[in-house]
Amino acid sequence: MPGDPVRAAVDAAYRDEWGQVVATLIAATGDWDLAEDCAQDAFAAALATWPRDGVPRRPGAWLTTAARNRALDRLRRDAAGAAKLRLLAADGAREPAEEDIPDERLRLIFTCCHPALPFPARVALTLRTLAGLSTAEIARALLAAEPAMAQRLVRAKRRIQEAGIPYRVPPAEQLPERLAAVLAVLYLIFNQGYGEEDPDRALNAEAIHLARVLVRLMPSEPEPRGLLALMLLHEARRPARMEDGVLVPLEDQDRSRWDRDLVAEGVAVLDRALALRRGGPYQVQAAIAACHATAPDTASTDWPQIAALYGALARLAPSPVVDLNRAVAVAMAEGIPSGLALVEELAASGCLDGYHLLPATRADLLRRAGRKAEAKAAYEEALKMAPTEPERRYLASRLQEL
Repeated sequence: MPGDPVRAAVDAAYRDEWGQVVATLIAATGDWDLAEDCAQDAFAAALATWPRDGVPRRPGAWLTTAARNRALDRLRRDAAGAAKLRLLAADGAREPAEEDIPDERLRLIFTCCHPALPFPARVALTLRTLAGLSTAEIARALLAAEPAMAQRLVRAKRRIQEAGIPYRVPPAEQLPERLAAVLAVLYLIFNQGYGEEDPDRALNAEAIHLARVLVRLMPSEPEPRGLLALMLLHEARRPARMEDGVLVPLEDQDRSRWDRDLVAEGVAVLDRALALRRGGPYQVQAAIAACHATAPDTASTDWPQIAALYGALARLAPSPVVDLNRAVAVAMAEGIPSGLALVEELAASGCLDGYHLLPATRADLLRRAGRKAEAKAAYEEALKMAPTEPERRYLASRLQEL
C-alpha cells in the first residue's frame, strides 16, 4: 500500500542488496539460475515476515541467510547438488554479520561483462543479475521481444558454463582492458534510457546505481569515477532536454531547470577522479560535460577548453564522432568557418556516412553562417536519417524557421 514503510524498506533492500545476494550464492554454488531463484524467494519472504517481525537491523545479512537457506532446501532434494550443498552448509552455519559477507559483486560485474560474451548479452546479464530487472523489463528497455531476451539470457549463462569463464576479478595485467568493457556496458545502459522520447528513468537510475557500486568496489580506479561523474552531469540536464516532445539543443535549454545538486555532485566526483592523476576517456568526457554544466549560458562557456578536451579525447579514444564534436567546439571557439571546414573534411572522408548528426551539425553551422539554401538541404538530409521522433521534430522546426 502507498506509504507502507515495510514495503519501502524491502524495495530499498532490493535495490541495494539484490546483486550482493545473487553474487554470494553464485560464488558458493556456481549456479546462476539457482542463485536468482533463491534471491527472489528471499525477498518474497521479507515481504511476508518483515511486517510481522519488523525490518531487521542488517537487511543484507537477513536476505543472504534466507536465500542460502532456500538454496539448501533446493539442493537437499537434488542428488547432483551434493557438492554445492556442502559449500552452502559450511557457509551458513550461522547468520553472518555484515562484515563477514565478502562483496562478491565485483567478481559478478566482471563475469557479466566478460569479452567472450556478445555485447548485447553482457548488457542483459548485467541488468538481470546485478540490477535485478525482470526479463520483461530488460526486453522493454532494450526494445527486444521478451522471448528473444529470455533466450539471450539463457545462452549467456550457458556460455559462461561451457566456456569455463572464471568467476573472478581479472589479474592486474588484464584489468585496464576488462574494466573498459565493464564501463562500456554501464554507459550503454545509461544512454539507452537517456536518449528515448519517454526516457526510462529506472534504467538511468540503475546505470548510475551500478556506477556508484563500482566506484565503491574499486576506489583506487579513476575511470569508474569519471563515468559516474559523466552520468550525473548528463542526468542533471535531463529536465530541460525536451519540451512538448521536441528535443531542445543545449544552447536553448532553460538552465534554471538543471538539477544543481547533481551538477555539484558530478563535479566533486570528477575532481576526486582527476586527483588520482591517471587520465582516461570517461574523465575527459566528464570534464567536457562539467564545462557545459557550470557555465551560466552558451556565450560564457569555455569553448577553447572544450575544443582542447575533445582533442585529448581524440588521442585517447579516436573516433569520427569525437572529431565531429570537436568541430563544433572549434566553431564556437575560433569561428564558424574553422569548424565548418572540419565538418566538410569529415563529410568528404565518408567515415560518418549514414550518421544523422553529421548533416545536422553541418546544417546548423551553415545556418549560423547565413548560407540558408545549403543549410535547408542539409537539414532535409538529416531529417531523413534521424532515429527518434524528438530529433525529427527538432530538425523539422529548424527547417520551418529557414
